[in-house]
Amino acid sequence: MSKVTKRNNDRASSRCASDVGSSSDSESDIDIPERRLRRSSSLLSFDTSPLAPPNETDIANFTSDAHHFSMIRNLHMADYITMLNGFSGFYSIISCLRFTLTGKPHYMQRAYFFIFLGMCFDFLDGRVARLRHRSSLMGQELDSLADLVSFGVAPATTAFAIGIQSTLDVFVLSFFVLCGLARLARFNVTVGQLPKDLTGKSKFFEGFPMPTSLVLVLLMVCLVAKGLIFDKLPFGIVREGQYFEFHPIVLLFFIHGCGMISKSMKIPKL
Repeated sequence: MSKVTKRNNDRASSRCASDVGSSSDSESDIDIPERRLRRSSSLLSFDTSPLAPPNETDIANFTSDAHHFSMIRNLHMADYITMLNGFSGFYSIISCLRFTLTGKPHYMQRAYFFIFLGMCFDFLDGRVARLRHRSSLMGQELDSLADLVSFGVAPATTAFAIGIQSTLDVFVLSFFVLCGLARLARFNVTVGQLPKDLTGKSKFFEGFPMPTSLVLVLLMVCLVAKGLIFDKLPFGIVREGQYFEFHPIVLLFFIHGCGMISKSMKIPKL
């Protein structure tokens, strides 16, 4: 009996060992993809799949006034990066004002630099949120407001600063900014209804995304670098000295504004 008992005990222990091995294997099978997922999340990742929405605790903390500076204390790191985007746009506008006061060209160079710096912050905020696996309660709204300043108001202000300044020019630049405002508002309302792929990411943009105004900024950078500003603007001025005089180059802002509010234009996401 003792030999039989010993044999049974050996079999039981071997089964337990195999069970432990299989469980550790299954745990490693689960952990490995998770580790790979975490490694793949980086600041340079192009993954734009949506994060899980804020939980009830985040909402309760944001709406509570139990602490001093409760709103600022509940902002995420990605929110502060988004606000740096807005700061960059505002500083670009300030640089334009300094250029109009002093005429020193390095202020225009600084204005364009801060617009592109805002683009960098706009790229980073979503990556930081995914790196930290945390979504913000008002991140989308902050992002839209910052984009309006950096890629709407700031480019229009730089255009005015280099000589696109007639009354009709200003109306067209205002149209461009308002199109950007309407485009961002529409995005915030309809983003949940756009067709999604398997990862939950929207398949396309409706109209030009706001940061595409950087194409116009690049054009103005070239004009400033070659000294083609004020009276030397390409295509000159139409009806100079008369009512409704305007610079034909401002029509690029008009066309771009129409592209931003277009619903029929579907631009696939990369």
